[in-house]
Amino acid sequence: MAKKKEWKEGEIALAFGLRPLVKPTPLMQEWLNVEKLILSVIEEYIFNETYEKGLLHIQTWSEEDLKMKFISPILNLGKLTEDTNFVSMFDKPLSATVKQYKLSVKADFVIGSGLMDYMQKPYFHFQEYKPNKKPKGDSMAQLLEAFLIAQQENADGKPLYGCEVVGDSWRFVIMENTHYCLSRSFNSTIQEDLLQIIAILRKFRHILETVLLK
Repeated sequence: MAKKKEWKEGEIALAFGLRPLVKPTPLMQEWLNVEKLILSVIEEYIFNETYEKGLLHIQTWSEEDLKMKFISPILNLGKLTEDTNFVSMFDKPLSATVKQYKLSVKADFVIGSGLMDYMQKPYFHFQEYKPNKKPKGDSMAQLLEAFLIAQQENADGKPLYGCEVVGDSWRFVIMENTHYCLSRSFNSTIQEDLLQIIAILRKFRHILETVLLK
């Protein structure tokens, strides 16, 4: 069996004619334009507990620890778990042939249309999680690979939304055609940044339900 190709960000950008954008696009500005987050009493308890754990352990957690002990509760607070309109899955294999390249990646988190354990069509929110300690692979290249697969499979011209997580650093990404726009880095060990991260995740759900799923 042929070994899966491990892309570098610059390499996959050159191969597929992708262009990174640092200046926020109108779509990115809209996504990041969030109001101050108001949490319920229960949500505030979960937030504080997760935040305190992150302060103590985020620099040394493995990828699985980071996912289960920190990112999962943040995704729940961001209201990105399953609902009647969509399903969410961890470690979802994605593959497609794009421009004669056989692409294959396991998305750490993906949202799509479907039912229970069946995903009919992937929808626009992929995450790649890497720990600070001994990260493996190029997380941005893996995210772009997932985007390219989704573009090929969805074939609808809609933008793709995602997030790269490396330890305590979160960067939000939108891919439109061959351009991908990156947000600034949000530090999840800073309380205000973590509240913004959750608000941005909730904003994505609104975009998903009111724009992308239509």
